[in-house]
Amino acid sequence: MFKIALTAAATALLANITAAQALSLTSPDIKPGGTIADEQVFNSFGCSGKNISPALTWSGAPAGAKSFALSVYDPDAPTGSGFWHWVIFNIPATVTSLPKGAGDPKSAAAPKDAVQSRTDFGVPGYGGPCPPKGDKPHRYQFTVFAVDIEKIDADENTSAAVIGFNLHFHTLAKATLTGLSRR
Repeated sequence: MFKIALTAAATALLANITAAQALSLTSPDIKPGGTIADEQVFNSFGCSGKNISPALTWSGAPAGAKSFALSVYDPDAPTGSGFWHWVIFNIPATVTSLPKGAGDPKSAAAPKDAVQSRTDFGVPGYGGPCPPKGDKPHRYQFTVFAVDIEKIDADENTSAAVIGFNLHFHTLAKATLTGLSRR
């Protein structure tokens, strides 16, 4: 009986230590499950936001992380396959945040050597929420990936699906922050 109790206590302790060290993603601009601000909304397709990517910060990366990637995905888009709003990868392992506006490929806000690849809008960089008018609120999943390689061999013309394929084989940990948008 004592051995079972000790094993259960050790398992619980390990679970608490693992949870404390888990990768997490936060933003001062998006609260978990909260509405995404107008400045982050896309500025086209009938939407009139400012299309500014939110500030994002992550912590708790595993020791073996050699780089990070980040994606924004809408699983509720009426496409049959969701909609990719942002993909940025080859973020150096020393970087643990992206400032507001880093999703503009013309700015110098993204980390040096990071690559922003093609979204489902057809161009690289951040494309904010713009769900169909009258549709239910869409979930926008901001996901950071701790990656076990320094560089994914891809460029700004690479599709989000190909980046996702590479991340599938090289992700050590990931964390997701979900915001909502509707119009």
